[in-house]
Amino acid sequence: MIDFADHWIDLRETFARLTGRTGETKPAPIVPRANVAGRALMTVIAIMTFLASLTVGAVTLVADTASQWQNDISREITVQVMPDDGLDMAAALADVRRIALATPGVSEATILDDAATGRLLEPWLGDGLNLDDLPVPRLVIIAIDQDAPPDFVALVARLQAEVPAAQLDDHRAWVSRLVTMARATVLVGVGILTLVLVATTLTVVFATRGAMSGNRHIIEVLHFVGARSSFIAREFERHFLRLGLVGAVVGGGAALVVFAVMGVWTASNTATPEADQISALFGSFSIGWVGYVGVVALVATVGGLTAFTSRLTVMRHLAEIDMISPVER
Repeated sequence: MIDFADHWIDLRETFARLTGRTGETKPAPIVPRANVAGRALMTVIAIMTFLASLTVGAVTLVADTASQWQNDISREITVQVMPDDGLDMAAALADVRRIALATPGVSEATILDDAATGRLLEPWLGDGLNLDDLPVPRLVIIAIDQDAPPDFVALVARLQAEVPAAQLDDHRAWVSRLVTMARATVLVGVGILTLVLVATTLTVVFATRGAMSGNRHIIEVLHFVGARSSFIAREFERHFLRLGLVGAVVGGGAALVVFAVMGVWTASNTATPEADQISALFGSFSIGWVGYVGVVALVATVGGLTAFTSRLTVMRHLAEIDMISPVER
């Protein structure tokens, strides 16, 4: 049996909220601004936004670093002169340099001297090497013009004709692997972002239904006495928009702080092996303006998605109430 006294009290409280005659400066909100469910939802959104922002930054770092590696590799090619019996290594290196400089599209050719070659082999063979006693290939680094690259087929043919021990490496295999890795990383990042956004949507749906269950009697009274569905949905939309934006800003801001701290740490520890490895992989560990714009766009997307999802959930629930028969009501 319906308790009409309680129903009448709820009705008066509802009208008091709508008209603002509650003794307060402004009407009390339909959805409480501070409760356990709201704080839990805000925390979950902050955590998921933090993870998504880290993903955006990581994808940006990897893409920028791969692009930088690709540009660095495409600016240079390497000619390797293999040692052979009776080969005058110094003369062969000089011939390779001469042929390279005579080729259109080559801007510079540098012979890697004994000291530089020894530094390259030092991690494996130690220092104090005598290259004359070891069959070590020697290198010529050739800088090319990216706007007008040389004819590699003709360069290879001339090198083979004049210096048979020379082998040209244009790093095409490395460039192809870098491009493949960058594309795979971007695809993985997009997939992770999609999963995070889907999880956010589902979380908001359940949180909205929980908030509506706690305020079900107020919503039904408002709905039955003639309050428009758009008014009720707007109240929930504003509430969850605020929760979503606050949580997203906290999570996104925390991710930006992590990237800033890592950048400062890398810059201040450039001489340490750890920082050198990070710099080799991720450059200066700066996500750049693209990363910052991506994080800001993610924060706005999460906030808007939270509000939009809550509105759809409320409208669907009100539509279900309209389908209840008068007897069931």
